[in-house]
Amino acid sequence: MSTASPAEDVEVAAARRPQPRRGVSFRDAGPPIALIVIFAVFSALSPDFRTLGNVQNILDTAAVLAVVTCGITFVLMMGSIDLSAPGIMGASAIAVALLVANNRNDNALGLVGVLIAVLLAAALGCLSGLALVLLKVPSFMTTLGISAIGLGLATLMFAGVQPNITDTMLESWAVDRLLGFSYLTWIAAACVLLGWLIQRYSRLGRYAFAIGGAEEVLSLSGVKVAPYKIAVFTLAGAFYGLAGVMVTSQLSAGLVQAGKGFDFAAITAAVVGGTLLTGGRGGILHSAVGVLLITVLTNGLVQVGVSPYWQGGVQGLIVVAAVAAAVIPQRRRNQVTK
Repeated sequence: MSTASPAEDVEVAAARRPQPRRGVSFRDAGPPIALIVIFAVFSALSPDFRTLGNVQNILDTAAVLAVVTCGITFVLMMGSIDLSAPGIMGASAIAVALLVANNRNDNALGLVGVLIAVLLAAALGCLSGLALVLLKVPSFMTTLGISAIGLGLATLMFAGVQPNITDTMLESWAVDRLLGFSYLTWIAAACVLLGWLIQRYSRLGRYAFAIGGAEEVLSLSGVKVAPYKIAVFTLAGAFYGLAGVMVTSQLSAGLVQAGKGFDFAAITAAVVGGTLLTGGRGGILHSAVGVLLITVLTNGLVQVGVSPYWQGGVQGLIVVAAVAAAVIPQRRRNQVTK
């Protein structure tokens, strides 16, 4: 009979589950190398691409997507899919526009309004997690439903009149600059750092990897998985909410469709960066590289005059290629493709 304590069992389980590689593997080095190569190619094709002003523009453009990708990366690490970003971002965008100084009411809550909007988004994310663990509905269905709820809330708050913000603090996020970059870019960098710290040093981050890599082992070790799943979706919702606030800062107005397309773009960036859709591999830094890769690619295609219609096709092709390359080591073990 084993005399090991539950805590020791958890450590054993953590040791048995797939761990992120400590060294630099070819798969890990691939996205950064691809980023350097793509940057070099577009720099050679277009002199305007390699200017400091364009580099600043690339990073400023990537800011909102980076924050959304931080949230969705934690969900992907568990092997789940999150499609709730458009609805949650829309709800937080309208909420913050109505809570800070605006043309619709006398509210002027400033940072408190921003916090309330992010908390609303976190609550919607929490609802996704609760639906997943209580109703046992696949994550892509529950999050799609939460997205619809978020869009419904946003539409009700919109009430047929677009709220335009006049709050100088929130407007300054997109306008003012520090060391050449907008405040939004620094906020995105802070989110990437925070996400990495959570992933690397918190129990939530370690268990997110464990759930994606070997959930059964973790459960058999005595860990209650459900609360961590709910916590991950809540955290993701908070990131989406902040991204919605950032879009409102950029547009100086709250829009129901503030998050349109960010779900696919974030999943694309995460996968291209090396975060597996099946969970257990990748992470925040991988996804951040993916965000830069996608943003540099899009900017470069514009600089060399490629049609927008072709840009979407190129991105889709890259996603398929990235997913195919990521699953090559698993093909011998997984004979069935779902």
